[in-house]
Amino acid sequence: MNSICKSYRNIGFETQVLKNITLHINEGDYVSIIGPSGAGKSTLMAIAGCLSQPTSGEYILDGEEVGKLSDRKLSRVRNEKIGFVFQAFHLLPGVTALDNVILPLVYSRNPPSDIKERAREVLAKVGLEHRLHHTPGQLSGGEQQRVTIARSLINNPPIILADEPTGNLDSKNGMETMKTFDKLVKEGKTIVLITHDSEVAEHADRIISIRDGEIASDTKRQPSNLSGNL
Repeated sequence: MNSICKSYRNIGFETQVLKNITLHINEGDYVSIIGPSGAGKSTLMAIAGCLSQPTSGEYILDGEEVGKLSDRKLSRVRNEKIGFVFQAFHLLPGVTALDNVILPLVYSRNPPSDIKERAREVLAKVGLEHRLHHTPGQLSGGEQQRVTIARSLINNPPIILADEPTGNLDSKNGMETMKTFDKLVKEGKTIVLITHDSEVAEHADRIISIRDGEIASDTKRQPSNLSGNL
């Protein structure tokens, strides 16, 4: 990301949410973006996830300038390269964990023939192999969040973006969720966490603090020598 700005206009007023954000994230990085409510964290994640376009600036993702991609190409990028985990679980009620995880594959260009087997594998990865046929209402909050993580993994994307992933969880379930992210990084995923919780942020190898739409600090806890990704 180079000089990213994002503004919203409403009845003659302009609100600048992001101000000249320049940010480079490497393949395999474990990054937390921390800041108070209203700092611009979620807006930044929406741009990183190709869910929103910046007002100005350049965003290069895996060698492609996102601003020049068609809607169809953007949809493909979101589906194949990025997995999303949100504070609200966004699971379909009355639908089993297995079928909730399968959902993203419906939009794949070539849905695999082993859809259910793949869903079982990612649910096992997050420790829910015994909850395949339970609906969200039959799962705890922590289990529901792990279903959303499994869903984010179903297309095997290289990047996981998580917006306040522990925000709706108690401390025990929040810790279990973070252990899952810690494990995924060790398996080679690039993880970007949006959080206001310093304890959650401390799991990452790099902590970026945002205030009033600007980067206030960018601290690497350990060096990374992997190739560029975002």
